[in-house]
Amino acid sequence: MAVKLEKKAPFKGDHVGSLLRPQRLKQARLQRANGEITAEQLRKVEDEEIIKLVEKQKEAGLQSITDGEFRRSWWHFDFLENLVGVKGYDSGKGITFDGIQTKSRSIKVIDRVDFDESHPFLDHYKFLHNQVGDQHVPKMTIPSPNMLLLRGEIDEDAYGVEAILPDLTNAYRKAIQAFYEAGCRYLQLDDTSWATFLSEKGLQSLRDKGYDPEKLRDLFTRAINESLEGRPDDMLITMHICRGNYRSHYFSEGSYAAVSEIIFSQLQVDGLFLEFDDERSGGFEPLKHVKRDDLHVVLGLITTKVGEMEEKEEVKSRISRAAEYLPYEQLALSPQCGFASTEEGNDISEEDQWAKIRHVLEVSGEVWK
Repeated sequence: MAVKLEKKAPFKGDHVGSLLRPQRLKQARLQRANGEITAEQLRKVEDEEIIKLVEKQKEAGLQSITDGEFRRSWWHFDFLENLVGVKGYDSGKGITFDGIQTKSRSIKVIDRVDFDESHPFLDHYKFLHNQVGDQHVPKMTIPSPNMLLLRGEIDEDAYGVEAILPDLTNAYRKAIQAFYEAGCRYLQLDDTSWATFLSEKGLQSLRDKGYDPEKLRDLFTRAINESLEGRPDDMLITMHICRGNYRSHYFSEGSYAAVSEIIFSQLQVDGLFLEFDDERSGGFEPLKHVKRDDLHVVLGLITTKVGEMEEKEEVKSRISRAAEYLPYEQLALSPQCGFASTEEGNDISEEDQWAKIRHVLEVSGEVWK
């Protein structure tokens, strides 16, 4: 069993989870796609590269250790399409990010949604757990249930949008318990759904799809909280709220103010990883809506999109400004997002990636002595 978290909170210097794939792994995945190597041969390369990655994270000084999402193509689709009743497929079109487009992929709900122990992410976690050892904490990252509601095509013969909720949240409760039984004590839900409420452009996109934004906010809130019902008391569950991250481009923008009362007062997570790396995120004023002394907010002040390093004293100053709204003991520091939400990765070098992580740990070590 890995070392226990001292308290139900993220580490003061933490990270979101995904890391740049090494070239050897990218090449092996391409070879597998072309039928040049077997699934077993690819798995061997993934195993070897994850073992190296675990050691690199330890050497950098991280306490929470992930597998970098090395076995995934996407941060969300890979998990969701392996749920019972969900199918992944080539949609013929990608998602537009600030002028560029992803490769094509989508998911559809074709039957009743469920989770069973054949889901490959359980084995992914068990492998990570066995590599981490007892002095660090293995962290598992999965997409939030809202991502199936937002990104999945739901066959009307199978469900209506609200009718899917009981099965979806039950599937997540089963997943959380399965990860727990595999040894997981630190689980993160990654979620871009909240970003659609942060700007008029995002709200209009929902209306164009026939959604009532206010009702959808309520549905997303229920999806999170009902998924967390009955979770183990000694399991830390956080959420990363993201505005999109693909090859150093973003999807949406806007202050948290539009949903601050929901995310800070209603969501039953233990911690929130929030992007605050540039003007797209607005200021820290929405933190005033935190009414819980057990909710921890991880400030994503270090960007993963470019290699240029943030000035240390400016980062400290920004933490100080956030502390005007929330006590230091409820704050922490991390990069604003993962370094590779998809296997392509951001336009940043591995050297700069590790420098950014060390920077987070150095600053956090000085702020929270």
